[in-house]
Amino acid sequence: MGLNKNKIFGYTALVIAIIGSSLILIGLFKYPEYAIGFSIAGIGFFAIAWAFNALRGRI
Repeated sequence: MGLNKNKIFGYTALVIAIIGSSLILIGLFKYPEYAIGFSIAGIGFFAIAWAFNALRGRI
């Protein structure tokens, strides 16, 4: 399985987006009193995943 830099950035962006989604969902369903904090952290993870995805073809 030949992993080059683009595939690594793609997989990393996918994993980080999944973590961001899970943070938002955990905040909404399990801890609704802290949902705003979990949502802000999840949006931060989405921003990092977006940056990794944008870097995918440029490095």
